[in-house]
Amino acid sequence: MFLKSVTAISLAALTLGATTSIVAAKEKKKPWEVTKVQVKAPKGSPLDYLASGYWFRTKKTQSLQNDDFENPGFLWVEQGKTLWSKVDGKAGKSCASCHQKAEKTMKGVGARYPVYFPKWKKMMAIQHRVNYCRENNMKAKKWKWESGQMLGMATYIRNQSRGMAVAVKVDGSAKKFFEAGKKFYYQRRGQLDMSCAGCHQQNFGKRIRADLLSQGHSNGFPTYRLKWQKIGSLHRRFRGCNSQVRAKPYKRGSAEYTNLELYLAWRGLGLKIETPAVRQ
Repeated sequence: MFLKSVTAISLAALTLGATTSIVAAKEKKKPWEVTKVQVKAPKGSPLDYLASGYWFRTKKTQSLQNDDFENPGFLWVEQGKTLWSKVDGKAGKSCASCHQKAEKTMKGVGARYPVYFPKWKKMMAIQHRVNYCRENNMKAKKWKWESGQMLGMATYIRNQSRGMAVAVKVDGSAKKFFEAGKKFYYQRRGQLDMSCAGCHQQNFGKRIRADLLSQGHSNGFPTYRLKWQKIGSLHRRFRGCNSQVRAKPYKRGSAEYTNLELYLAWRGLGLKIETPAVRQ
């Protein structure tokens, strides 16, 4: 195990040829910047401590995330901001028609999703909520999960909570969905017979080919991945992982992936929302 203190630690000395270093940064004025290497794990967590995926990236990648002008994910934030006030649908409404300024009304929203939606009797992710509003309030067509419009809107909404701690609820009506997500996380699948935990709980800090395994937290999503050269949703990442272990992926927005999203969010309780994070 590494990261036993928040002082500067050389990851290279503790992993299989890794060159990335985990460095404790000085506290800065911007509340969203990632300045703590370790965060206390939530009660009942399988992890001794939490470390954002930020600390498993190279300094160059970290610097991209740190600078809002250099961070390519902000192209989608700007797109979402434009769409927020754009009238669409037969009702002649925009998001702003009901929710006014996103900087105020959406603050904290991204930190608490996914949430239990009584009408559906299941969990609802931000993307579900956007399409529910579009269909029922705006009388507009739904957006595809990975479309530019949806990625822009989801990124914009999550960005309003940047710097706030993940704060999902997993008790009450959400409990059984949390348990389903937990089961999915530990279940071995695919021809490689691997689980999420096999990489992100048992082997984080080690290299798998060219990639340095993180703890697999979701606090930076939607995330700009250099591999993708664009913003992508958490469910896209789930599908990629499933494909890599040669398992059949579920659909984006599926109950299976939404439950897994809930479990991952709980697993990262206390980490700051970083959207749009930059990862490799």
